[in-house]
Amino acid sequence: MIVFPNCKINLGLHILRKRSDGFHDLETIFYPIPVTDALEVISSQELHFESSGISVPGKLADNLCLRAYQLLRHDYPTLPSVSIHLHKHIPIGAGLGGGSSDAAFMLQLLNTKYQLNLTASALIAYAAQLGSDCPFFISNEPCFATGRGEIMEPLQLDLSAYSFLLVHPGIHVNTGWAFQQLSPQVPARSLKEVIELPVAEWKAVLSNDFEKPVFGQHPVLGTIKERMYENGAIYAAMSGSGSAVYGIFPKNKIADIFWDASYRVFTIR
Repeated sequence: MIVFPNCKINLGLHILRKRSDGFHDLETIFYPIPVTDALEVISSQELHFESSGISVPGKLADNLCLRAYQLLRHDYPTLPSVSIHLHKHIPIGAGLGGGSSDAAFMLQLLNTKYQLNLTASALIAYAAQLGSDCPFFISNEPCFATGRGEIMEPLQLDLSAYSFLLVHPGIHVNTGWAFQQLSPQVPARSLKEVIELPVAEWKAVLSNDFEKPVFGQHPVLGTIKERMYENGAIYAAMSGSGSAVYGIFPKNKIADIFWDASYRVFTIR
């Protein structure tokens, strides 16, 4: 069975306060984007994982697909061993939620393939154990997210009338460092209110708190954002804590922009 985990972008991101558990309360808008990995699972005599495409860093035991499998196997001991193949296409460490998406799609794939009959709410509860962004990919619909990102409220937000340009220059932003640069505060206007404004007004009011420190450390990211505006973007921003930058353009009117050959560039028309 094969599924295609997609990525997301953040439309605005505010860090509101630091919590007693060491995490931060935030508010953001998650919006799904059809740039995908490919994830295949087949029954096997023993548990096996392999990947292709972009190299997946870290220890095998920490891989989110394997952790998703082990999480379900703990509660469903009859779940058979599987062979997992992940073709990684979504840039890693880019603020696009690719790893979280892989984990969430793994949970859904196992639920469907092996008829575990888990409800959406049960899958969300499992996903929350794997990462703050993971629950979003169970519903995979635009939403207003609070808490650590796991408390979600669906939004009637449709940007299909626009085209998207997504650029990742290969820079890795340390999320822990990025949080340390911020002074959390509650904004005057909630993103839930701001997002209701016309897209043409977002440039002045829709912001990502991480941009100032991250652009200061990596000026090329600010340059990418400005080049998008110079070439017709209605709105442009960094996703999450970076380092992917996206632009929203009029439908099918993305200019031919020359980017460094090392950049990964995605056009969603």
